[in-house]
Amino acid sequence: MNKDISKGMVWLLAIACGLIVANLYYAQTLVGPISAATGLSPQAAGLIVTLTQAGYTVGLLFVVPLGDLLENRKLVVGALLFTAVALAAAATSTSAWTFLAAALAIGLGSVAAQVLVPFAAHLSHEATRGQTVGKVVSGLLMGIMLARPVASLVADASSWHVVFGGAAVAIVALAAVLRRKLPERVPASPVPYTKLMASLWHLFLSQPVLRRRAAYHAGLFGAFSLFWTVTPMMLASPAFHLSQTGVAVFALVGMAGAVASPIAGKLADAGHTLMATAAALALGVVSFLLPLLAPDSPAMRNAALAILTVASIVLDMGVAANLVLGQRAIFSLGAEVRSRLNGLYFALFFAGGALGSAVGGWIYASYGWHAALLAGAAFPALALLYWMSEYLASHGSASSIDYTM
Repeated sequence: MNKDISKGMVWLLAIACGLIVANLYYAQTLVGPISAATGLSPQAAGLIVTLTQAGYTVGLLFVVPLGDLLENRKLVVGALLFTAVALAAAATSTSAWTFLAAALAIGLGSVAAQVLVPFAAHLSHEATRGQTVGKVVSGLLMGIMLARPVASLVADASSWHVVFGGAAVAIVALAAVLRRKLPERVPASPVPYTKLMASLWHLFLSQPVLRRRAAYHAGLFGAFSLFWTVTPMMLASPAFHLSQTGVAVFALVGMAGAVASPIAGKLADAGHTLMATAAALALGVVSFLLPLLAPDSPAMRNAALAILTVASIVLDMGVAANLVLGQRAIFSLGAEVRSRLNGLYFALFFAGGALGSAVGGWIYASYGWHAALLAGAAFPALALLYWMSEYLASHGSASSIDYTM
């Protein structure tokens, strides 16, 4: 590979990842109207989000590794067409079970985004790989952050059916564009699928970089999931009295944190992964400590909202930066295993996200807002303590861990 990836291709991959991953988050702000329309009980309404995430996790473990076996462009286009059918099924659902099955399938097909990220790394030169991955991940994070407010605003103007129907059309169009624009990428040394899957456990055991980076991001993503589980409830509570549209605007402002992705990529390319990781984890801790300083007085409501807005941006910056640092590190471990490493990486830290969401909702309901903030701060704080072991090892012995390679 003599020529580096073009700017146009980076933009295309970034936009594609954003559009694809947004499918996972449309339903999060629409649980109420969807459950009411499909007859899902309030006790089971959480399945709308849970099954989408479950499908995504299954896809990360069993579909994304196919990027090391099959021609990547065909794999991506096939996954997108599958996702479009699932989105259309969700848009036309009239029963709970139909929608829940569609939600599971949406998560499963949306792992196409995690085939495209290592695809971008493959197309990049080693010297610019971190910057390229950072820009593509910026698009992915923009999709995550935009999905919730866009879904809320569209549903307010029309209905939740339009949200999923529009997403189905967008994904079909994206599949057509990628089919034309992506170059073919056939893995150099494909192995049978059974051996491919059996190798996942071996990769987990044999790659300390993977385990460490997954642990770091599990802490931050757990905090991120906790924050976006409890904060919309807090904003809608008597403390702030924000409408659904107000919550959507709040989520839009948080998008500013995505700016950290390309910055983190440059730092990784320059060999500063270790300290940049500490900064990202510290931002995660600070983002939960800031709202604890907010005044409780109704007269100071705007000041408290401003502090919470800053906290959301700081948290998103930490998450965006650390995700790029992690992917840059694991993509340096070998082109022939990039898809498997990426799938494992995401599956592991998504477990942290699931824990954060579950713990956050329970603590908020049982002990209140301040307790939820302290629990959120604990996730990246524990990851930062784990980071100390790497820092001490790198400064206390000659055989330090090299993540920049």
